[in-house]
Amino acid sequence: MVEQPGTAWIQRHPMHCYFHLVNQHEIIPDEVGVEVLDLERAQELALLAIQDIRKAALDLDASWHQGWRLDIVTPSGQVLASIPLDPVVH
Repeated sequence: MVEQPGTAWIQRHPMHCYFHLVNQHEIIPDEVGVEVLDLERAQELALLAIQDIRKAALDLDASWHQGWRLDIVTPSGQVLASIPLDPVVH
């Protein structure tokens, strides 16, 4: 079986990523970040954080989170994923 370059390293070493809150005019940086084993886990944690933010906004009857997104970012600044805080309406 051939292993892709870098695959073993990713599986054995956690990656550090940050959850920055971003809109058109402002960035609220996550200065602590989290250690995760892969991007899938980072996205799971980001979705949990977004649920908490949405709940807090509803409890305050606020819509401040509209137009914001949560960016999952590497220490070098590369955006791995971007998730809107606005609930998706189908």
